[in-house]
Amino acid sequence: MAPTLDTVLNRALSGADLTPEEGLSLLLTQDLGAIATIRTAADELRSRLVGETVTYVVNRNLNFTNICEQHCSFCAFRRDGDSDGAFWLDWEAMVAKAADGVARGATEICMQGGLNPEAKIDGSSLRYYQRLVSNLKGAFPHLHLHAFSPQEVQFIAREDGLSFPAVITALKTAGVDSMPGTAAEVLDDVVRRILCPEKIDTATWLEIVGLAHRLGLPTTSTMLCGHIETPDQQITHLDRLRTLQQQAVQQQTPTRITEFILLPFVGQQAPKSLRRRVGRDQPILADTLHLTAVSRLYLGHWIPNHQPSWVKLGLAGATEALTWGCNDIGGTLMEEHITTMAGAQGGTCLTVATLQDAIATLERPHQQRDTLYHPISEVMTSEVMATESLKLCLPS
Repeated sequence: MAPTLDTVLNRALSGADLTPEEGLSLLLTQDLGAIATIRTAADELRSRLVGETVTYVVNRNLNFTNICEQHCSFCAFRRDGDSDGAFWLDWEAMVAKAADGVARGATEICMQGGLNPEAKIDGSSLRYYQRLVSNLKGAFPHLHLHAFSPQEVQFIAREDGLSFPAVITALKTAGVDSMPGTAAEVLDDVVRRILCPEKIDTATWLEIVGLAHRLGLPTTSTMLCGHIETPDQQITHLDRLRTLQQQAVQQQTPTRITEFILLPFVGQQAPKSLRRRVGRDQPILADTLHLTAVSRLYLGHWIPNHQPSWVKLGLAGATEALTWGCNDIGGTLMEEHITTMAGAQGGTCLTVATLQDAIATLERPHQQRDTLYHPISEVMTSEVMATESLKLCLPS
């Protein structure tokens, strides 16, 4: 006989790992009363694991190019090199964007770009990426560089004939501080063959993230949801993330997954084939919140920090997610391009005051954090970054 809803939720609240069957049962229920009970349990588990404080990070996006060799069916960002709207920033422009972020209090640059085969120095992709990093780190040594997904690691390795550990180590040495857990989409190869057939497969994504942990590079984790994937495939994705984190703990790796972020599909400007198949342009908030709660319960204490996407859900939707198991509202995301170009309506940047005001509506305290979830003082941050901005302006 299948366990009751109360039995499953009590197991999660006690710290037990839910089975895939139990997680799927939570996702499949359509009873509004049951979903409300799941929400309450997820919020309670959030409170037990990380408390009442809602965190946020002051960060800036730096998408250095949208020229990309791949053709993912959900992506409205990528361009061919000779097409309208294609861009590839030069070194000075990238440092200038970082300087603008620092001037506005950013402690993190989140840096990703298209897979541009022309982005090389002396025939080497790795040298290009190393210089990209060293330019920014040289100008702003205290700025945390959250950069380059597992897909980009594989791309560099393929282009230069290098191993994954060699690429990760070189990027870390150049100044990369953590790796975005993007390009995960859904960790199920049946889905990936439709969404992103040119991308790395599930096993390669897991391999690269696991290597990053063993080599001392923290990562985040994500799921692109609300498109063609089934509830069963959603649970498979969560289970693979949980197993990956469990392996990191068992192997006593120096770093692990720091957070989980749900990224609901925005299809307004997506390629028509997938847009027609999904049948809508914007995320369904109720479905995303339901999955948010189940994700919190399924990942349990293994990945304690959960974040919604205000860019995709809007600030009101993201604030609502803070009552469904999330404890972090994300970042200021100065100059967000990728989701906005897909037709998202959340905007491209929010101020710290706007994030704080949203958190205040829940009557919960707020706290600025760094990328790795250490609390930081806003006064200390402004002093450090002001000093680095001054150094950048001084003659050499």
